[in-house]
Amino acid sequence: MPRHRPGPAPRPWVVDACGVLAGLGFGIAVGTVVVGESSGSLAAKGGLFTAAGRLAGFTGAYLMLIMVVLIARLPWLERAAGQDQLIRWHRKVAPWAVGLIVAHPVLITLGYAQAARTGVFFQLWVFITTYPDLLAAMAGFGLIVMAAVTSIAMIRRRLRYETWWVVHLYLYVGLALAFAHQVVTGAAFVGHPLTRAVWIAIWASTAGTVLIYRVAWPAARSLRHRLRVVEITEEAPGVVSVTCAGRRLDRLAISGGQFFMWRFLARDLWWQAHPYSLSALPRPPYLRVTIKGLGDQGRAVSQLRPGTHVAIEGPYGTFTRHARASDRVVLIGAGVGITPLRSLLEDLPAWADVVVFVRASRAEDLVHRAEIAALTKQRGGRLHELTGSRREVRFDAHELRRMVPDLAIRDVYICGPDEFSAAVAAAAAQLGVPPAQIHTETFAFLARKGTTRP
Repeated sequence: MPRHRPGPAPRPWVVDACGVLAGLGFGIAVGTVVVGESSGSLAAKGGLFTAAGRLAGFTGAYLMLIMVVLIARLPWLERAAGQDQLIRWHRKVAPWAVGLIVAHPVLITLGYAQAARTGVFFQLWVFITTYPDLLAAMAGFGLIVMAAVTSIAMIRRRLRYETWWVVHLYLYVGLALAFAHQVVTGAAFVGHPLTRAVWIAIWASTAGTVLIYRVAWPAARSLRHRLRVVEITEEAPGVVSVTCAGRRLDRLAISGGQFFMWRFLARDLWWQAHPYSLSALPRPPYLRVTIKGLGDQGRAVSQLRPGTHVAIEGPYGTFTRHARASDRVVLIGAGVGITPLRSLLEDLPAWADVVVFVRASRAEDLVHRAEIAALTKQRGGRLHELTGSRREVRFDAHELRRMVPDLAIRDVYICGPDEFSAAVAAAAAQLGVPPAQIHTETFAFLARKGTTRP
């Protein structure tokens, strides 16, 4: 049986290089707009409002493109930073981008109204009825705002994942409409071919990046490997493993602990992809993922028929052996969070000193219990099974110190529900584990939308 191809180590310098490139692009893109303003236009009535509105529009548009690139799943950037970190950066940029986009029409309208000595609402009506592409721009503006509103945590928790996903697809339509408005009516472009060329290049390269890495690359990979479902196995109450068979899986570079975006090509499932961690290293021609029945897709997966075709995108994630700083490792998993630890345990070097903790309310809820026990025993590690309610079974800093006295010099990998992971990470930090050696895999962001990673 052929072996799988090991996943490449991340290159941390990639993040710095991309940051420098984004900063240079920001300076060039915004600079071309600033130099287009004249002292006369600024001194004119309403000129400051208008100039500020243009600057807000261009700056907001650039930040929007940065947000798109952060979630474009560029392989080298994702390997260096990890998708969780990229999503956090995406969220930090979002308020600034949306705020500037909202400020753009407000400031422009104020500036033009002041210059024409008319009311703000009358000027807005003039824009809508006489300026080309303004209606399309307003539609794009509405789509961008709608995507932003549905990303507010309080609102997002109330939405089905499918609804949230479709709304965010419209963000691309909104950006396309904004681009058309910017190029056709942007005063900064009139008589400034260099500015126009720079911005067209920025928009085109961003669109090309999305099409390549979100569409073309996954399609090519899926066609190459031609995965199909061969078996559905119940691992624990409400948890199933999906085993897929495919071609050339020995050439698929994967590290234990990583995940794919899975698209099961069955009715009601084919149109959206969900992230699930591998629950074992590939055994060409087989690939296995373990899924808890949360949300519409999680429940529907358990009803998949053998022969169902599967499209994949990835692998992603930095929750791998490459993140460790030592050969002493502690793996701590709860519930379905045990899944990536199972493949990570298999992928760690044979000489690594490993302590494994698995946590569940009941023994029958311990996912892949026998496999984890066998792998731990095979490498001479220690396995602790913690079953029972939180009141019955304590798992705090005191217990961690008692069971792993040398915890402070180990790498600690944690995966489970958000509250559990945060509490264990805090306990590890309290016991002296350096922040760089505490590794967490978060799936609450996805679970809130009705799916789960792992």
